[in-house]
Amino acid sequence: MVNDLLVTGSMLHLLGGLVLATLVHQDASLRGYDRPLALAGGTLVFGLVGAVVYYTVRERIGDLPPNATRVRAPLGMRARDLFKSVLLIVGAFLCATAVVGFGANALVAAGVVARDTLEFSVAASVLQFVGFGVAVVGYLAITRDWDLVRVRAPTLRGLGLIAVGVVVLVLAQLAIGRLLTLLGVQVAQNQVVVTGQRDPRYFLYMIPVAILLVGPFEELVFRGGVQGILRRTWGPSVAIVVASVLFGLVHWIALTGGSGGRVPYVTVAATLGLVLGYLYERSRNLVVPAVVHGLYNTVLFGAQYISATGL
Repeated sequence: MVNDLLVTGSMLHLLGGLVLATLVHQDASLRGYDRPLALAGGTLVFGLVGAVVYYTVRERIGDLPPNATRVRAPLGMRARDLFKSVLLIVGAFLCATAVVGFGANALVAAGVVARDTLEFSVAASVLQFVGFGVAVVGYLAITRDWDLVRVRAPTLRGLGLIAVGVVVLVLAQLAIGRLLTLLGVQVAQNQVVVTGQRDPRYFLYMIPVAILLVGPFEELVFRGGVQGILRRTWGPSVAIVVASVLFGLVHWIALTGGSGGRVPYVTVAATLGLVLGYLYERSRNLVVPAVVHGLYNTVLFGAQYISATGL
């Protein structure tokens, strides 16, 4: 049977190739390159190759589960689950703040790190995401709802979803970023990027943090927790959208600059969250979006390090 997601990935890859080829041709023409068409053609070839590969291996990855039936629940139950989802996010950030506060002070007191140093910033990032994990585990322990989060070793199909997810996220980031640049839209910067621009080594430290902590624990909160709670009464489609919107909104507090630049960033984050939510819904395995999220952030940190150091 045809793997629906890989067919979709094939079409997205082809569409991404077309979009990028158009943008590359326009950029090369504006910069006065002699062979803008050749550059655009080369970009399009990558899109075509990826699309063909996805379509060719579609039957080797395995069948996707059937679409879940939408759950129709009373409005009161849906409102309750929405409140629980927002409360879980608030609790995760409060727990993260507490863990960072106590943990960072303990590390400073023990002489492990000093304040206002690169090591202190990395330690604070690590403690923040540990706090996310503590909050969700605490919620599951209190509610005894351990079945809410589905975690298992990825199958061959899961590995295929991971590969497709990373490619789609990176291509979407490139296309959206280029489009915003051409439109002259100023996008706010994440504080992580600001810190890394002051000391590029920070980006290298954040690569293992992204894979081991950022991806797993952010996905634990938003896909495992929020999307899982909403799915039971709102249905999978609404759960993916609402969880993605909330995922985008929480990035607001991590941005620098005015609200005019924060809105595009939040919108892009929410859009990328839709891909992660879809991957979780199709795989029913939190490992899949967690790995995709971590690898995607790794690509971004690597690109930021190259840009900051001029390599």
